[in-house]
Amino acid sequence: MTQWQTICRKQDLIKNTGVCALFDEKQVAIFLCGQTDTLYAIDNFDPIGKANVLSRGVLGSSGDKTVIASPLYKQHFCLESGVCIEDDSISVGTYSVRCHEGDVQLAAMG
Repeated sequence: MTQWQTICRKQDLIKNTGVCALFDEKQVAIFLCGQTDTLYAIDNFDPIGKANVLSRGVLGSSGDKTVIASPLYKQHFCLESGVCIEDDSISVGTYSVRCHEGDVQLAAMG
């Protein structure tokens, strides 16, 4: 059975803006898409820029994919798969995320 860890309240999130949270000793970037009201969670670490900055990226789309543009070198990472749009050999981790009774929760590892 999946165990969920509460990160914050959904009402605390600003649509189309990321927040960073510590989860299982890793920085995770959490996004609430304003157009679809969908939650996404990916690693905050930008593997190209080598910094924890993806939560400060710009939310957008590329074709039919919802993406985050890194604030450093502007590469786009798909929020569903974590794959870099410009170089599919690079990706970031993704997390199962849900809203339960107003709480934003991530699936605990293990």
